[in-house]
Amino acid sequence: MSSLADQFHSAALDENLTAAFDARGLRAARVGDDDRDGAHRWQDAVARGFLDGEPTETQYTESFSRSGYRRKVGVYDAAGMQAEVPVATFASWGTEVTLAVGSAVPMCAVSAVTVAPTHRRRGILSTLMRGELRTAAALGFPIAGLTVSESAIYGRFGFAPAVAATSWEISTRRAGWIGPEAPGRLDYITREQGRDAATALHERIRLTTPGEIAMPGGHWDRTFGTRPDAEKADKLRVVQYRSPDGDVEGVAVYSIAEDDDDWAASTATVSRVVAATDAAYAGLWRFLLSLDLVGTVRASELSVDEPLWWMIDNKRAARIQTKDHHYLRILDVPAALEARYYDVDDAIALEVSDPLGIADGTFVLSAGETPGVDVVDDPPLGIPLIRVGVAELSAMVLGGVSPVTLARAGRIETDDPHRVARVFASTTTPQLSFWY
Repeated sequence: MSSLADQFHSAALDENLTAAFDARGLRAARVGDDDRDGAHRWQDAVARGFLDGEPTETQYTESFSRSGYRRKVGVYDAAGMQAEVPVATFASWGTEVTLAVGSAVPMCAVSAVTVAPTHRRRGILSTLMRGELRTAAALGFPIAGLTVSESAIYGRFGFAPAVAATSWEISTRRAGWIGPEAPGRLDYITREQGRDAATALHERIRLTTPGEIAMPGGHWDRTFGTRPDAEKADKLRVVQYRSPDGDVEGVAVYSIAEDDDDWAASTATVSRVVAATDAAYAGLWRFLLSLDLVGTVRASELSVDEPLWWMIDNKRAARIQTKDHHYLRILDVPAALEARYYDVDDAIALEVSDPLGIADGTFVLSAGETPGVDVVDDPPLGIPLIRVGVAELSAMVLGGVSPVTLARAGRIETDDPHRVARVFASTTTPQLSFWY
């Protein structure tokens, strides 16, 4: 871990958080890194919250051994029949998020947020989220992030969908390939080889895509079925792309579901395509769309601006669904805005409101090759002013949504949305290629 991630991992719980729960007859506590039984009971609560079955002994063991990087918080009700099982869970850890090509900042990642149905509507989630965000902000994280199972929960805490994702279903018989001919070589490899190749490739390319984060611990093993508790790992197939020079530039993992009524109409589900070059991307996707006995290819967590769209002849062979995916929440306005790049030289003033009082204030952004942000008492005259909530600013920070759109939706106020949009525009569409 980095020094900041280490500090956050072991930081004491926010005093206001613990006091609020004490006043309600509840207790909030971190699950100790060496507390195996406590971690198992915490995992029980997470499984319940996400409608999973009771964890097996193998799942207990794997989760405990692979989740040590997570800061695990539980809320306990001593009056309950299972007082050792938390009635709410919250996990977080320090990572990095790419804000612009070549530029990443520390991020507090949030996951495993659950509240038992027996304890809902008591303000438990609000207390947890506010307290943990205050801790992250106090330590110096510029931004927090999460992926969500429900989209209406986190806006009140200042989170907003900064990265959308698409799910594709492609009829291979209708698609027609018009993309480039990749010059490299394709080979099947083992799942272990695929995991190792994907790990290296993701680290190589994540700084080129706004919205991507460092892969959390254990996620590659889950993707490639290389952990003992992986389900249906035997169904996974892995193919690798090498350049004419022999360099590994891409890897894809997929599984096949046979159609018992028509074996030539089987379905391939693509778990991940990790490509470091355009040639690898084209080579892998052409391979996936030409698999024998496969009539349908499905994939998810793809970009809203996939090159694949321009590589198939019949666009209507692809059914594409767009969903909100990666939610961001700015904790430090100057640090977040100074960390990204701007293609125009301009200055704008921002009046930022924050429902939690963490990142509100008035700021002047000087965009350009060397951006800067000043904290001011009042917005200066002569430059555009934008009145914006921290959620809307978080949605804008990667360039995934135009301030013009937000202004038309009544989500921001500015006299010159087009000028503001030119400042925040990005030439690279943001993407996050997995859930966490």
